[in-house]
Amino acid sequence: MVRLRSWLLSDITEQPSGHLGPYRKPTKVEHTHPWWKVMCLTGVDYFSTLGYQPGIAALAAGTLAPLATVVLILLTLFGALPVYRRVARESPNGEGSIAMLEKLMPKWGGKLFVLVLLGFAATDFLITMTLSAADASAHVIENPFAPASLGSAQVIITLVLLALLTAVFLKGFTEAISIAVTLVGSFLALNLVVVVVGFWEIAQAPSLVTDWRNALTAEHSNPLMMIAVALIVFPKLALGLSGFETGVAVMPQIDGGSKDQLAGRIRGAKRLLTTAALIMSGFLLTSSIITTVLIPEKEFEGGGQANGRALSYLAHEYLGEVFGTVYDVSTIAILWFAGASAMAGLLNLVPRYLPKYGMAPEWARAVRPLVLVFAVIAFVVTIYFKANVDAQSAAYATGVLVLITSASVAVTLSAARRGQRGRVWLFAVVAVIFLYTTVANIFERPDGVKVASFFILAILVVSFWSRVTRSFELRSTSVEFDEKALEFIEEAAKQGRIQIVCHDSRHLDIETYAAKEAQQRADSHIPEEDPILFLEANIKDASEFSTDLLVHGRQRGDYKVLWVDAAAVPNSIAAVLLMIRDATGVKPDAYFEWSEGNPVVNLLRFLIIGVGEVAPVTREVLRRAEPDIDRRPNVHVG
Repeated sequence: MVRLRSWLLSDITEQPSGHLGPYRKPTKVEHTHPWWKVMCLTGVDYFSTLGYQPGIAALAAGTLAPLATVVLILLTLFGALPVYRRVARESPNGEGSIAMLEKLMPKWGGKLFVLVLLGFAATDFLITMTLSAADASAHVIENPFAPASLGSAQVIITLVLLALLTAVFLKGFTEAISIAVTLVGSFLALNLVVVVVGFWEIAQAPSLVTDWRNALTAEHSNPLMMIAVALIVFPKLALGLSGFETGVAVMPQIDGGSKDQLAGRIRGAKRLLTTAALIMSGFLLTSSIITTVLIPEKEFEGGGQANGRALSYLAHEYLGEVFGTVYDVSTIAILWFAGASAMAGLLNLVPRYLPKYGMAPEWARAVRPLVLVFAVIAFVVTIYFKANVDAQSAAYATGVLVLITSASVAVTLSAARRGQRGRVWLFAVVAVIFLYTTVANIFERPDGVKVASFFILAILVVSFWSRVTRSFELRSTSVEFDEKALEFIEEAAKQGRIQIVCHDSRHLDIETYAAKEAQQRADSHIPEEDPILFLEANIKDASEFSTDLLVHGRQRGDYKVLWVDAAAVPNSIAAVLLMIRDATGVKPDAYFEWSEGNPVVNLLRFLIIGVGEVAPVTREVLRRAEPDIDRRPNVHVG
């Protein structure tokens, strides 16, 4: 058991956002690559949706699938693309739109909002894993060379693929870029062949287009009604928008050139996003046309041969079983690797925020425990949805749309803060469109919200429990003193004793200092010859967990005051006391007054706003930070 624990936590790091995964190599040297290679990392997520997107579009929109796909393409090129080009410019280190909103919405409200978005992001990435694995298993089962006995084993095959994915991450793999380039290049080339052959077949049989057109007009005689219906069913096609958040997440992998790395990285990211959007738009439109025209409608339904594998159906139908099998292998590989991309996204996104908020257990800084947690959740989701691609598409679309909507809102607020009125209106319109799409998708397919709600609730519960259990840490990343503060401390240390009275920073008049000193000297028997230093901690943002502390010194009449901006009063006082001891070699004595009010209320005030039971909490923080009682600063309560 000890060996297992040691192995699980062997890669624990102080930098949780640097978890190893497909986006990083296990070396101290950072490797960057040309933007077009990094685009393939996005592509394993984005382009792999071609494995199931045309079938889902045909199932959702029927004969209107090409028109609904045009709506999707317009929103991709004139909505999502401009939004994420802006996101790339404002978060060039791969933080994404969530970090933008975090900056725009500070304190507890912003952090709660970020936790909710992380729930939707977890939905996006986890369903990417399960849906991609489910579709890969569908390609395995439907291949004509596959044994017939596999027909009822889709859940088992999907679980095996997820288990293999988990094993890879537990062991670690390094050459993600090369793998991604190979997979994306071969997959797009094979899809291009299928598309070209599909249009050739249509050109050879013009009656196919006539039949499709007749069916279209029979169902929707009014062109305006066609457009209206296409707009209504469009939210069901939202899977074709996946990949943009991944596109900005991989930005640190882009080689920015030798001059200005950051500016070059941003340019590369914009090229990445634009090129990926154009390629995907072309394939979405052409694949939608050929699958709608060439494949009988009944084959898209559950149990049909084109369900979840429309382009594979055409590959087998018109290019033979050998080429079709090659296409299946390529599709299975890229879908499986899309799960790897999603797992890496989870490993880099979730720990990027939670440890910083004090909302992650200690083991969350290690890769392997997180991999196991995410794998178990993926197994549960797969079993719950019975590895059904269509059933999971709602949850996937919900996660994708919420992230894109939040990104649209983030760039709208960003443009507004910079006074860019024209762009504000542009981004606001995009945000409204995505908001409509998200709401429509939720009402149409509420399963997505149910899954997302589970992830949100889990993240909130774990986050706040961790925050409570970690609240008694020092919570200071560094402590420094300005020149005046050092002067006060060194002068007091010459007496061999440092007497510090902790003072409420809300009462700064001279009379209050005089009364406080007289009271503490009387109650705590502080000798008259010992100088007293007042210590004040000012709460700036209690929602922050760890902060850098800069202690200032100031003279208030005859009284010497040390003051510091902090996230929590007792933790900051404890950190300053320990630093004073380390700087002078003198163990300071700290004097407090009893906190008034209900102890439970005071404890809640400490957890939420950083004040409350100051004296006992300071003592507990010191006890945990310094086990040696002979070196621990003394806490006195009068």
